[in-house]
Amino acid sequence: MLNFIYYPVSFILWVWHEAFGFVLGDASGIAWTLSVVFLVFTLRALLYKPFVGQMRSMRKMQQFQPEIAKLRKKYANDRQKQAEEMQKLQKEHGVNPLGGCLPVLVQIPVFIGLFHVLREFTPGKTENYFFGASEVESFNAADLFGAKLGAWVTQGDETLRAIGTSIPQMLIVMIPLMIAAGIFTHITARHSVARQTAVQADNPQTAIMNKLMLYVFPIGVVVGAPFLPLAVLLYWVSNNLWTLGQQYVVYRRIDVEEITKRDEVAATRQARAPRPGQKPVRPETAPAEGSTAKTPGAKPVTRKPARPGPSPATTNGSEKKAATNGSSANGAPKSANGKPADAAARGSRSSGGSRTPAARRPRKRR
Repeated sequence: MLNFIYYPVSFILWVWHEAFGFVLGDASGIAWTLSVVFLVFTLRALLYKPFVGQMRSMRKMQQFQPEIAKLRKKYANDRQKQAEEMQKLQKEHGVNPLGGCLPVLVQIPVFIGLFHVLREFTPGKTENYFFGASEVESFNAADLFGAKLGAWVTQGDETLRAIGTSIPQMLIVMIPLMIAAGIFTHITARHSVARQTAVQADNPQTAIMNKLMLYVFPIGVVVGAPFLPLAVLLYWVSNNLWTLGQQYVVYRRIDVEEITKRDEVAATRQARAPRPGQKPVRPETAPAEGSTAKTPGAKPVTRKPARPGPSPATTNGSEKKAATNGSSANGAPKSANGKPADAAARGSRSSGGSRTPAARRPRKRR
């Protein structure tokens, strides 16, 4: 039923056993142990990019965590609307929550596949997926410091002695691996919890999950180890060891990228900022067509319209006409020089020179 899982797992294990068995011998326990360990390393190397994507998604979600808290508070009574707004917010920030679950989801079937393949290494079998009869026999003959890789403690002393080992021999190897698996699981979980923000840590669901990862999972590994084959326990230890090292490398890489990005933003702001004592330069806007550019801070200047003065042609004509008729066109009295009094006054003002005194009236004789 799950052959699509069992065959790939057995194939990777078979490839590494062929490589290490060529150097150390087919029935060597060290060769089979390294085959299981490098099965884990192969899988985790294939999942490196999804793991980096998971870390980036977690970091982005930490950045807009306050916005998520606002949405939860705003739509506390409408779960459907809250989910829609959450999806919209995640799409705006380019976060895929399912991408972060991919590494974990892939490891689960691999763990199940390895457990099934190891249990199929029973004496008398002629094949085990990619393994032939000789390879099944070499696996059953191999041991690690007296402990069989495909055996577990709860099988009982009689069964273990029938395959060439005993409970004390199994415990000598399993107890250090159990302790190492629990410690590595706890350290890996603590490393992940330390990267969470204060907003995430205050969330009740996150707090419960953190306690499970920090304490329940490591204890579960220690308690459940006697029920698992020794090779599965090796898988668990090497998987947690790889995860711990990978987290250290990826977190450090992401931190360096964020520091570099912050430095670039700060350098750009500093380059655009005015120097000390220098006024900021504002972009000048071109004046509209037909409008006059104004200097900032200047007072508005009001200009008086110039009064239109008589043209020379009109003045000469009016003088001649006035001299002929003895009066102006509109009947205004003439001045002493033959011009109308109003025209003479206007002419004297428009000439811009000194003000000429008016002509004296002749005195009446008594």
